Amino acid sequence: MGRADARRAQGRGARRAARSGGIRRLFTWRKILGTFFGLCLLVMGAFAALYVYVDVPEANAQAQKQSNVYKYSDGTLLARSNSEVNREIVDLDVVPKPVQHAFVAAENKSFYRDQGVDLKGTTRGLLNTLSGKGKQGGSTITQQYVKNYYLTQDQTVSRKLKELVISLKVDQRMKKDDILAGYLNTVYYGRGASGIQAAAQAYYGVDAKDLDTAQGAYLAALLQAPSQYDWANATPGGKKLVKERWAYTLNNMVDEGWLDKAERDKLTFPVPDAPKAAPGMEGQTGYLVEAANNEMKRQGVTEEELDAGGWTVTLNIDKKRQKQLEKSVADQLENQLDRKNSKVDATVQAGATSVDPKTGKVVALYGGVGATEHYISNATRQDYQPASTFKPLVLASALENESVTQDGNLIGLNTVYDGTSKRPVVGSDTPFAPQNEDDISYDSPTVQTAMDKSINSVFAQMVVDVTPSAVKKTALDMGVPDKNFPERPAITLGTMNASTWDMAGVYATLANHGKKVTPTIVKSAEHRDRTMEPVDGVGGQAISRASADTVTKALTEVVDIGSGREANTSAYDAAGKTGTSEDNKAAWFTAYTPELTTAVALFGESTAEGGGQVSLTGTANSGRANGGGFPAKIWADYTLGALGGGSDATFDLQGIEEGETPVTETPSATPSETEEPSETPSEEPETPSETPSETPSEESPPAETPSETTPSGSPSGSPSTTKDPDDGDWPPGERPGSEGVLGQ
Repeated sequence: MGRADARRAQGRGARRAARSGGIRRLFTWRKILGTFFGLCLLVMGAFAALYVYVDVPEANAQAQKQSNVYKYSDGTLLARSNSEVNREIVDLDVVPKPVQHAFVAAENKSFYRDQGVDLKGTTRGLLNTLSGKGKQGGSTITQQYVKNYYLTQDQTVSRKLKELVISLKVDQRMKKDDILAGYLNTVYYGRGASGIQAAAQAYYGVDAKDLDTAQGAYLAALLQAPSQYDWANATPGGKKLVKERWAYTLNNMVDEGWLDKAERDKLTFPVPDAPKAAPGMEGQTGYLVEAANNEMKRQGVTEEELDAGGWTVTLNIDKKRQKQLEKSVADQLENQLDRKNSKVDATVQAGATSVDPKTGKVVALYGGVGATEHYISNATRQDYQPASTFKPLVLASALENESVTQDGNLIGLNTVYDGTSKRPVVGSDTPFAPQNEDDISYDSPTVQTAMDKSINSVFAQMVVDVTPSAVKKTALDMGVPDKNFPERPAITLGTMNASTWDMAGVYATLANHGKKVTPTIVKSAEHRDRTMEPVDGVGGQAISRASADTVTKALTEVVDIGSGREANTSAYDAAGKTGTSEDNKAAWFTAYTPELTTAVALFGESTAEGGGQVSLTGTANSGRANGGGFPAKIWADYTLGALGGGSDATFDLQGIEEGETPVTETPSATPSETEEPSETPSEEPETPSETPSETPSEESPPAETPSETTPSGSPSGSPSTTKDPDDGDWPPGERPGSEGVLGQ
């Protein structure tokens, strides 16, 4: 390297040294520490100022919750929930010590040692709030008490800073036991229960003083997610999580020396009681309020928002029609039952939903004997089958799809089918051969006759002609829920699950000339902070007017001369269908006038612990409780009263589709003499080729496999020796071959 190069290198080194020295002079340790301590002093000063500025406020409105007010459609009072808030303040010494420790173990193990705040958790919460992550980060019991009692649930930086300051002051001014008592009495546990006393009653039916360690640990675990962890409503995942949280709580109690390990190992998970209606919700009131609350939740109102109160909810329920429905059930059913001395009568549950088909408004609802006695609403439950009330939908789908029979005839009211009982269906990969009522066969009945007499063999073939998938699509479009709804021929017997609420909407769609009707019970729901958007009860065309009106024409004859004759009267124009499910576990009558659509059903529900479906046979000593009996009587009595003694309104039917009748056939409604009808239906049918049950099993093939080339107008071989129960749709003393044996 030359001298010039050496000088240049020396110069560059000097310049680097100068720059380095300048940086070191700028960022000396003294200056860095000074800046750090300056910032600390600034933060401390700001916090000190905040500490002086923020004082412990008065209790907030949430800690003094309002009630929700429910009104009939005319504005008169129906109910007031939480008029005395579902909270009872109890002293801490009332709560067993292990239960107190369970809450501390679950929420804040260091509660008795800390200063009321968790700086690390609060910092994390602040960062999450600033980054938009919402409710994340830990809080002490003191902080949660402060938030519940003094502040709001707002996820803002200012609220969190206030929470921090107030918590420090509260911890200085109050004893730990007083803070814990305030926390236990203000926190929300779900099921409308605020406070430990209300929670103990809601989940275990005991006072707080009687809670044991395992129960206390469950209530403590519940606080993390009251809705998700409520055992009655929890998903399998939710149940797994709450069990893990329960175990975590007990293990923390052991770690803190509050619970002996041997005692902890003996504890088993305490499944809470089923939820019950809140006090003051007796009779039908609880069912109506529950239906309104559920609709509000579907519209986006949260359970917490409902529980906080302040809502004024006006229902579509017509006060006079509601009272009439209750009276009709009492007169036509309850007064005939001997619930105390008859094991069968004790199992009978009635449900009904009445809808205005022009608007979708639910004008009356019957949920059971009383919301505080039978908390499951029979009006909205979906665990029973609608049975033959589904058959009109098979016809609707046939009309809508312009379906034809196996021999090419367009399906309509005059189309002729084979009415042989236990006749194997033709054209299906799934064998099916249902038995008709009392095993009666009919000579070439028309579709209209088949609807009048609810002939199973006709509708079994029709669903194959239309295809089960097409029938299901039509049913879903009209409002049948997709619950236990396989695409198999047995759906023609209504083997899916549906409620009276659902079926009232489906039949209202027929009454409304095919425009989709969605039952809605909330007229308006207003709060000072928001207003709920009400449900639009009428939608677009679910099926064509011609299809809907043709089905209505068929169903008017069912009421006039068919299985629904018990509801026939000259006081109004009516159309409807009866239905009775397998083993007589449910009996239905769903019908409508131009102004009112009502679904009425009876359900057999075991009185044993755990419930379960049982037969209605023998109800009020009347033999088989079919749809043409008690349900039709309730419907007729209610409709007559609800319409003020009658109505001149008539069905405006257009485009009736008659279908095609083969000229070689002579329709006859006369039962075939080839089979001898039995006098009473079999209560224990042999294994059917496709069993309509709560969970339909795979179909077993009939005795003879049907030929796919055999036309629908003639039998295929010998009738199957397998059975499928009929729907028992004839009113008492009117069923062919019954000789008045049933329903006398």
